[in-house]
Formats: sequence, C-alpha cells, structure tokens
Amino acid sequence: MSSNLHIQAIVQSIKAEEQSLRSQFPILAYQNMLGVSLLMCAVLAMLLVAGLYAVSYIPAWLCIVLIAFITSISHEIEHDLIHKLYFKRNPVVHNLMMLIVWLMRPNTINPWYRRKIHLHHHKVSGTNQDLEERLVGNGIKNPALRVVSIVDGLLGLIISHRAFKREITGFRFLSIFNAGFPIATVYFGILYGFIIFHSIDGFLYDTATHPTWLIDVMKWVDFLMVVLIAPNIIRSSSLNLVTSSMHYYGGVGNLMQQTQVLNHWVFFPFQLFCFNFGNTHTIHHFLPNQPFYIRQMISGRILPVMKHHGVRFNDIKSIKQANFYSASGLQSDKDM
Repeated sequence: MSSNLHIQAIVQSIKAEEQSLRSQFPILAYQNMLGVSLLMCAVLAMLLVAGLYAVSYIPAWLCIVLIAFITSISHEIEHDLIHKLYFKRNPVVHNLMMLIVWLMRPNTINPWYRRKIHLHHHKVSGTNQDLEERLVGNGIKNPALRVVSIVDGLLGLIISHRAFKREITGFRFLSIFNAGFPIATVYFGILYGFIIFHSIDGFLYDTATHPTWLIDVMKWVDFLMVVLIAPNIIRSSSLNLVTSSMHYYGGVGNLMQQTQVLNHWVFFPFQLFCFNFGNTHTIHHFLPNQPFYIRQMISGRILPVMKHHGVRFNDIKSIKQANFYSASGLQSDKDM
C-alpha cells in the first residue's frame, strides 16, 4: 500500500470509531455544552484546590500536583478552541472561553496568536518552518538548550531567536514576545521576582531587612507560586517534553511521518500532566477537527490500527537524533 492509502485507511477508521461512539452516547452531539461544561468544571476544581490550600487543608505539594493536572485539561480545551470546535458561531462565548484557558495557563502566548502558528504547524509539521514545535525544543540538538526551551519558553525564545530568524520565513521576535502580553508578562514577572527575592534573602540569611509593603507583596507572590505558577511549570514542561519528543523534525515526507505515538512507560509521569498527549496526539494529526475527549475514548481501538498501517511507536532513537525521521530500524523498548 502507498502512504496515501495507509493514511486514508487510518482516517476512515478514526471516523468510523467516532461515529460508533456518537451513536452509543447521544450526549456527544451536544459538543458546545460539553466543551463549556468541562471548562467550568476545571475552573471550579482549580479554585477549590486553591481554596483548600489557602486555609491550610492540603499541603503545597498536593495543591501543585492537583492544579497541574487540572490545567492540562484546560490545554486540551484550548486546543479544541483553536480548531473552533466550541461555539464557532457565537464569538462572545468562544472568545470568553479562549480568555479563561489563557488565564488558567498564563505561561503561554495568547490563544488567538497560537491559533495562527498551530494551524501553520499542521501544514509544515516536521520541517524547520514549524515554529510552534521549535519553540518548545523540537529538533534542538544541544541537550542543555533543549531543556531550557522545554522548561522556560521565554528564555528559550531569547536564546534561539537568531536561529529562528535565519531559518523560519516571516519570524519576528517581537511578534512572539508581544503575544504573551499582558498575562504571560505578569506570570514571568512573578516567577523571576520570586526567584530573585528568595535567592537574595537566602544568601543574606537573617541580615536582610525588607519594608512591610514588600513582605505583603511577597506573601501573595508565594501564594501564586503554589496555586498557579509552579503547577504550570510542571504542566508546560511535561507537555513540551512529550510533544517535542513525539513530533519528527527532518526526513518527513508525508502525514504518516509527522508524529510517532509515544506511550513508553518512561513517559508515564509526564503524560499525567499533559492529559495523555503522547498516546493520543497522533490521532489528531490524522483528524484535526475532533474533540479531545473523543480521541481519548477511541484511542484503545485506533492505536492498533495505526500501528498496523505503519505509524511508529516509541521511536526513542529519533529523540537522540534531534527528532530526525530515519528510514532505518526503530529502537525497541528493550533497548531503553
């Protein structure tokens, strides 16, 4: 079979499984209400966990872990919104949902700008023009720079912007930088302010004296670090690691070669905080206009179909080769 026939067979299987699922569960027809309901549940859960931490009912580490998981759901909702799967004909509700998911994940560029680079990603995935994936470390050979890009998108952008300008058509540093204003700007201000204050305070031990207003401000900064900043560091780092590892960079000739399914046990801790992204995102590349919860529900039946038609699974060797899609054999799980 040619690559096109394999692709068609996979797409047809995905559509058939979705149709079967929708016939079993009529509630799936209410897509707009499901989307907004899932978002409201995520918001309420996030506020509840933050409230429990505020009254010292749960420890900081548990608050961070729970909110990191909750915000991973909001990322999937944003992804669906980018493809206009909810309230496409109601711009007020649609854009309000876009704003909410940005507020829940303030270390990202705004979702309206991300829509532009994400739709472009689908057209140029696997090439040096794929800005969205390159921003999070895809194709980077230097392991130190890759870690920086995965953990701190702003610092990674600053370090790599010269290479992006040379290689990516139409790249403008200020366009990306300004796409974070004002929410991401405030986020990084709080993060770096926290690091600087506590670094200086720790170095000076008990000799430092701070004005009362600064102490009051830092109490809020410390609180926001637990309920918003740290959870999103975990969420975004997990997502960036998984997505930059499962997308190929170079050697890509068709849709079959754009992504691999990454569900090796080594990635399980990170999958928890990116809503099983490595296991299901390849389905999205074959059928973009499908809600995230349907991908999750049909993945158990679709993954064997994709493997049968030649989609790669756990090609760890490619990660070591800066995500290059090689025609040579794969590295098996036993080699891990």
